[in-house]
Amino acid sequence: MHFEGTTLIAAPRDRVYAFLMDPDQVGPCGPGVESIEVVDGTHYKARAKVGIGFISARFLVNMEVAEQEPPVRAVMKAHGQAPGSIVDATAEMQLSDDGDGATRMDWEADVTISGAIAGVGARLIEGTANKMIAQSFDCIRTRLEA
Repeated sequence: MHFEGTTLIAAPRDRVYAFLMDPDQVGPCGPGVESIEVVDGTHYKARAKVGIGFISARFLVNMEVAEQEPPVRAVMKAHGQAPGSIVDATAEMQLSDDGDGATRMDWEADVTISGAIAGVGARLIEGTANKMIAQSFDCIRTRLEA
């Protein structure tokens, strides 16, 4: 599945980039995220509970900052496992100044899901994913624009 979009954040690009690259700050904005563990400067582990339709699963996710061009661009890769399900994702963000101290974030993500959760169907997964993405960006904006 492919997701993409643009979001505007009323905060300077340097501050937005720093926030998004700090797992302790951005992690709590992920719906269902229960914990984040910093392994090193580019690797993290997370535990998240995700519910799609009638299936709920607790994923252990290994994340990597695969590419960085501060404060303009970053690529993240993630591999998560739950009993009977696997998710792999690659996400990229591009930040640019949007005038009056605001930041424009153009982002895209490619996600592959297999196992029990994939069995609920692409429409239900996409709907849930879009809701979770919107919640994440709402949280990020709230924290950065305060």
